[in-house]
Amino acid sequence: MPAADYGRLLAESGHPLGFNLIVRDIAAALPFHLEVLEANSVYHDPDIAVLQRQGAQWMLHAHHTYDAHPWHPVLASDAMRGVATELRLFGRDPDQAESIAAGLGFRILQGSADKPHGLREVFIVDQDGFVWAIGKACTR
Repeated sequence: MPAADYGRLLAESGHPLGFNLIVRDIAAALPFHLEVLEANSVYHDPDIAVLQRQGAQWMLHAHHTYDAHPWHPVLASDAMRGVATELRLFGRDPDQAESIAAGLGFRILQGSADKPHGLREVFIVDQDGFVWAIGKACTR
């Protein structure tokens, strides 16, 4: 689908919020999203990936697609991209996600635990430094 058509489709989808993560390399980012988050790939190529889970849809863009963007100098550096951002995914078993992430070599920032706010959560850092809080309702 041409980019302009896809952009219009997003704007007319009825979902008022979406996000786009700028990553170093699409192929390197996909295992985290597909295996740890259990997202479905709608589309991907070396420049962009469109992912979906439980009705939510998000995109990954390779930082080289932002060459003319004011952020480019920061994106081209080794700066941790996700500082002060916590991305939350609900409905995914945190213990299973933690096990898969650890097996793939991702950093477990905080292991799976029941939290006072009623969720069992794990905090995992992806390959680009984004922190993902993955959780589901506690069974207790």
